[in-house]
Amino acid sequence: MSADRPATAHIHEIGVTWGDCDPAKIAYTGRLPWFALDAINGWWETKLGYGWFQMELDHGTGTPFVRIEMDFSHPVTPRHRLLCHVWPKRLGQTSITFRVDGLQNDHLCFSGAFTSVFIDAQAFSKTPPPDDIRALVERHIPRSELPA
Repeated sequence: MSADRPATAHIHEIGVTWGDCDPAKIAYTGRLPWFALDAINGWWETKLGYGWFQMELDHGTGTPFVRIEMDFSHPVTPRHRLLCHVWPKRLGQTSITFRVDGLQNDHLCFSGAFTSVFIDAQAFSKTPPPDDIRALVERHIPRSELPA
Protein backbone atom coordinates (compact mmCIF):
# COMPACT_ATOMS: atom_id res chain seq x y z
CA MET A 1 0.00 0.00 0.00
CA SER A 2 2.91 2.42 0.51
CA ALA A 3 3.66 2.67 -3.23
CA ASP A 4 0.93 5.29 -3.67
CA ARG A 5 2.00 7.42 -0.68
CA PRO A 6 2.83 10.90 -1.97
CA ALA A 7 6.16 12.47 -1.06
CA THR A 8 4.16 15.51 0.11
CA ALA A 9 2.25 13.58 2.80
CA HIS A 10 2.28 15.25 6.21
CA ILE A 11 4.19 13.22 8.80
CA HIS A 12 2.75 13.26 12.32
CA GLU A 13 5.01 11.70 14.95
CA ILE A 14 3.54 9.85 17.93
CA GLY A 15 5.34 8.49 20.96
CA VAL A 16 3.74 5.15 21.76
CA THR A 17 3.97 4.47 25.49
CA TRP A 18 3.56 1.55 27.88
CA GLY A 19 0.07 2.81 28.68
CA ASP A 20 -0.96 2.35 25.05
CA CYS A 21 -0.21 -1.38 25.21
CA ASP A 22 -2.16 -4.50 26.05
CA PRO A 23 -0.96 -7.66 27.85
CA ALA A 24 0.58 -8.89 24.55
CA LYS A 25 3.05 -5.94 24.87
CA ILE A 26 1.86 -4.32 21.64
CA ALA A 27 -0.36 -1.28 21.17
CA TYR A 28 -3.95 -2.04 22.08
CA THR A 29 -5.98 -2.31 18.86
CA GLY A 30 -8.33 0.48 19.97
CA ARG A 31 -5.40 2.90 20.16
CA LEU A 32 -4.55 2.54 16.45
CA PRO A 33 -7.61 4.49 15.20
CA TRP A 34 -6.89 7.08 17.90
CA PHE A 35 -3.32 7.47 16.60
CA ALA A 36 -4.66 7.91 13.05
CA LEU A 37 -7.27 10.48 14.12
CA ASP A 38 -4.62 12.38 16.07
CA ALA A 39 -2.51 12.43 12.91
CA ILE A 40 -5.42 13.80 10.83
CA ASN A 41 -5.97 16.53 13.42
CA GLY A 42 -2.23 17.24 13.11
CA TRP A 43 -2.67 17.59 9.34
CA TRP A 44 -5.40 20.21 9.89
CA GLU A 45 -3.29 22.05 12.47
CA THR A 46 -0.28 22.16 10.15
CA LYS A 47 -2.05 22.92 6.87
CA LEU A 48 -5.03 25.00 8.04
CA GLY A 49 -3.40 26.55 11.11
CA TYR A 50 -5.86 25.05 13.60
CA GLY A 51 -7.41 21.69 14.42
CA TRP A 52 -10.87 20.24 14.91
CA PHE A 53 -11.52 22.02 18.22
CA GLN A 54 -11.05 25.49 16.71
CA MET A 55 -12.64 24.45 13.40
CA GLU A 56 -15.84 23.54 15.19
CA LEU A 57 -16.00 26.04 18.07
CA ASP A 58 -14.40 29.10 16.47
CA HIS A 59 -15.30 28.63 12.80
CA GLY A 60 -18.60 26.69 13.01
CA THR A 61 -17.50 23.77 10.81
CA GLY A 62 -17.61 20.23 12.15
CA THR A 63 -16.30 17.08 10.47
CA PRO A 64 -17.82 13.99 12.12
CA PHE A 65 -16.63 10.66 10.76
CA VAL A 66 -18.97 8.46 8.78
CA ARG A 67 -16.57 5.68 7.74
CA ILE A 68 -13.26 4.28 8.98
CA GLU A 69 -11.42 1.43 7.26
CA MET A 70 -8.11 0.10 8.55
CA ASP A 71 -5.73 -2.70 7.62
CA PHE A 72 -3.18 -3.90 10.16
CA SER A 73 0.11 -5.36 8.95
CA HIS A 74 2.71 -5.08 11.72
CA PRO A 75 2.50 -4.63 15.51
CA VAL A 76 2.92 -1.15 17.00
CA THR A 77 5.09 -1.05 20.14
CA PRO A 78 6.79 1.56 22.32
CA ARG A 79 10.19 0.62 20.82
CA HIS A 80 10.07 3.22 18.04
CA ARG A 81 8.31 6.47 17.21
CA LEU A 82 5.14 5.96 15.17
CA LEU A 83 5.27 8.06 12.01
CA CYS A 84 1.82 8.63 10.57
CA HIS A 85 1.84 9.79 6.94
CA VAL A 86 -1.39 11.72 6.28
CA TRP A 87 -2.90 13.16 3.13
CA PRO A 88 -6.34 13.87 1.70
CA LYS A 89 -7.34 11.33 -0.96
CA ARG A 90 -10.72 12.65 -1.96
CA LEU A 91 -12.89 15.71 -1.53
CA GLY A 92 -16.57 15.36 -2.37
CA GLN A 93 -19.37 17.91 -2.29
CA THR A 94 -19.75 17.52 1.50
CA SER A 95 -17.20 14.86 2.47
CA ILE A 96 -13.46 14.36 2.75
CA THR A 97 -11.42 11.16 2.89
CA PHE A 98 -7.96 11.06 4.40
CA ARG A 99 -5.42 8.27 4.07
CA VAL A 100 -3.15 7.48 7.01
CA ASP A 101 -0.18 5.11 6.85
CA GLY A 102 1.39 4.35 10.24
CA LEU A 103 5.04 3.26 10.16
CA GLN A 104 7.52 2.22 12.82
CA ASN A 105 11.16 1.51 12.05
CA ASP A 106 10.35 1.57 8.29
CA HIS A 107 7.64 -1.11 8.66
CA LEU A 108 4.08 -0.32 7.57
CA CYS A 109 2.02 -1.11 10.68
CA PHE A 110 -1.39 0.08 9.54
CA SER A 111 -3.09 1.88 6.72
CA GLY A 112 -6.53 3.35 6.62
CA ALA A 113 -9.11 5.53 4.93
CA PHE A 114 -11.06 7.95 7.12
CA THR A 115 -14.12 9.71 5.73
CA SER A 116 -15.95 12.54 7.42
CA VAL A 117 -18.65 14.96 6.35
CA PHE A 118 -18.63 18.70 6.75
CA ILE A 119 -21.41 20.05 8.91
CA ASP A 120 -22.65 23.39 10.10
CA ALA A 121 -21.73 22.85 13.76
CA GLN A 122 -24.59 24.85 15.22
CA ALA A 123 -27.34 23.27 13.08
CA PHE A 124 -25.57 19.87 12.95
CA SER A 125 -26.52 19.63 9.29
CA LYS A 126 -24.45 18.57 6.30
CA THR A 127 -22.90 21.39 4.30
CA PRO A 128 -20.22 21.91 1.67
CA PRO A 129 -16.82 22.81 3.10
CA PRO A 130 -16.04 26.53 3.34
CA ASP A 131 -14.32 27.84 0.21
CA ASP A 132 -10.95 28.35 1.95
CA ILE A 133 -10.95 24.77 3.24
CA ARG A 134 -11.98 23.39 -0.16
CA ALA A 135 -9.13 25.29 -1.85
CA LEU A 136 -6.62 24.12 0.77
CA VAL A 137 -7.63 20.47 0.52
CA GLU A 138 -7.69 20.50 -3.28
CA ARG A 139 -4.07 21.73 -3.28
CA HIS A 140 -3.02 18.72 -1.18
CA ILE A 141 -4.80 15.89 -3.01
CA PRO A 142 -2.15 14.03 -5.02
CA ARG A 143 -2.58 14.35 -8.79
CA SER A 144 -2.83 10.55 -9.01
CA GLU A 145 -6.03 10.73 -6.92
CA LEU A 146 -7.76 13.40 -9.01
CA PRO A 147 -10.52 12.33 -11.41
CA ALA A 148 -9.36 11.99 -15.02
